[in-house]
Amino acid sequence: MTKIFRRLGTFFNTIQGKIAFYPTLFALFGFNFAFLMAWIEDASISKKILEVTPQLMLQDGDTALTIFSVCIGGLISMMVFSFSMVMLLLSQASSNFSPRILPGLISDKKNQIILGTYLATILYLIFTLFSIDPDAKTYMLPGLSIIIGIALTIVCLAAFIYFIHNMSQSIQISNILDAIYDKSHERLLTTIETESNNKKVVKFPDTKNWKRYSIDKSGYFQNISYRNIHEICEANDIKIHILRPKGSFVLKHESFIASNKEIDEDTLKHIYSNINFSRGEIVEDNYVLAFKQLTEIAIKAMSPGINDPGTAINAIDYLTELFGLRMHKLDTGTIVIDEVQHIKIEIVSFKNLLKYVMATLRTYASHDPIIVEKLFGMLSYLKNEKHICSSEYKAVVDVEIKTLMQDAKSSINSKTDRKRIKKIVKALA
Repeated sequence: MTKIFRRLGTFFNTIQGKIAFYPTLFALFGFNFAFLMAWIEDASISKKILEVTPQLMLQDGDTALTIFSVCIGGLISMMVFSFSMVMLLLSQASSNFSPRILPGLISDKKNQIILGTYLATILYLIFTLFSIDPDAKTYMLPGLSIIIGIALTIVCLAAFIYFIHNMSQSIQISNILDAIYDKSHERLLTTIETESNNKKVVKFPDTKNWKRYSIDKSGYFQNISYRNIHEICEANDIKIHILRPKGSFVLKHESFIASNKEIDEDTLKHIYSNINFSRGEIVEDNYVLAFKQLTEIAIKAMSPGINDPGTAINAIDYLTELFGLRMHKLDTGTIVIDEVQHIKIEIVSFKNLLKYVMATLRTYASHDPIIVEKLFGMLSYLKNEKHICSSEYKAVVDVEIKTLMQDAKSSINSKTDRKRIKKIVKALA
């Protein structure tokens, strides 16, 4: 039963990022709520309310039909405008910043809930409209349903105002950078905390000669249920090494798992059922994606078409803080559960992560002395970081300082700028 709940939780985390998830739930609620109100109206609830507070009830069926028709038409127009606005802003964000940030903007729960509120109200009004007879007597009108429909329409108007405000805020680059940083920072802290709680860590066996298994589909390695796979390994007395890091694209028939023992087909299928592959990536499952997104935003800002070095500097500031936190994480992928190690997963090492970011920024921004000085400032901060997990991290930083200096010499022509950069490098030595 526990495994079923874990799988359901994993499935829910996967689908809730889809833009249609919450709107679909709300639409189903609106549809069912309309029939629930019809059932309540059959009990003459409106007639009883009319006897107590007649001021709340409409006295004419034609008026109710007119109001509902106007509400439905207005809400449909408002929803179309809202969807059009979302698509326009997403297109603008993709061209100005980076296409990688789109999944994070699309999965914004606030916008999904607002669009779902529109759909739920429209469906409720449509199906309630069927029960209104313009020739009926006053007490035969579904008065309570009509009042609820009008109230929901007012709620939608308030939600529309908030939607405009939220979209105008979410598209600002400062808020986008904040959102990316917060998600990756939380993910990194969780990973570091998990490592610190695992006291019993021994060296994982060499997996070079282990039996290897591939997958029958391609996709991004998105998430994994370590607890379930640990229980499978414990039951079958095996150890496995997942050969690709989370967030990487795994090709069909490419070696993905190595095992110290031969695994039968049923067990292998059971293991794969606890691993999620998708065609997209999200920061909540893979903090490395945040480094890629921030780097791409900085590079996009430095392109001739955008020419926004301020945004690039802001992105480097966030990268600096994330790299400082990453230095507190080990470069081991051993998973310890109940003080037992059955699983090892490849990870993106600090060396490769820093190399990826610096190589990209050096290639496209080493001609700008302001950006180069900012990058030296980042490397200086990392070099002076305390309480890091490995002294090798600082050696990696030293290599990047030398490489950045070489690129700056060949790209920056101003003697004044080159002298200032030399002073910065000497201070780092």
